[in-house]
Amino acid sequence: QVQLVESGGGTVQSGGSLRLSCEASGSLFSLYRAGWYRQAPGKQRELVAAITIGSGLDYADSVKGRFTISRDDAKDMLFLQMTNLKPDDTAVYYCHARRSLHGADYWGQGTQVTVSS
Repeated sequence: QVQLVESGGGTVQSGGSLRLSCEASGSLFSLYRAGWYRQAPGKQRELVAAITIGSGLDYADSVKGRFTISRDDAKDMLFLQMTNLKPDDTAVYYCHARRSLHGADYWGQGTQVTVSS
C-alpha cells in the first residue's frame, strides 16, 4: 500500500510560481512510476509530468519549459516546480504512483492550484 499526501497548492497571479510536494508513505525509490496529474472543472484528468524507471521523464506539451518534476528518494518526496503559471493551469493537482508496470494506481487527495489573470 502506498499513501500519498500533496501540499503546496494555492492561488497565484498569472506569471507566478508554485512548488507542489508529495510525501509518500513508502520508499519512492522502489516505485516504477511517480508523477503529477491535474483535473480542471469539466475536463478529464490529464498527465502533467511523471518519472518512470527505464523511461525517464514525461511532460505534457502544455507545461514543457515551465514545470519541472523531481524527487528526493532519501525523504520519499516528489515535487513539481511550476513557473510562469497561466490561468489554464488552474486545476486540482494529484500525486500518482504505481509500483510496477501492471500494478495498482495510487492517488493523493489532490491540491488546488488557481491562477488568476
